[in-house]
Amino acid sequence: MSKPLKMAAGLVLLSFGSVAQAHYPIMICEAQAQLIHCDVGFSDGSKAVGKPVHLFDYDENRLQTQKADRFSRVQFERPAGEFYLQFDSGHEFPVEVDVGEL
Repeated sequence: MSKPLKMAAGLVLLSFGSVAQAHYPIMICEAQAQLIHCDVGFSDGSKAVGKPVHLFDYDENRLQTQKADRFSRVQFERPAGEFYLQFDSGHEFPVEVDVGEL
């Protein structure tokens, strides 16, 4: 195999390697008194700065939306009733945390 052909094949293999290392969204939430704190990010350790996190009731009504701050964190006031939080990064499937998991 010629040197230019070997280099092209190597570049193709490298590009497939980055696809194989896909990352997925992560959200960890906890309740503290009347506030809910969530850290969002990705499995590769990168932050989700500016990405939205939504709070829904069980009737699929969006109650609140916050964008992750520079530390990749959001904070919500705890609503009355049952609810869940959703971090949809636009990659793969959204992450959801139910009120029962807090």
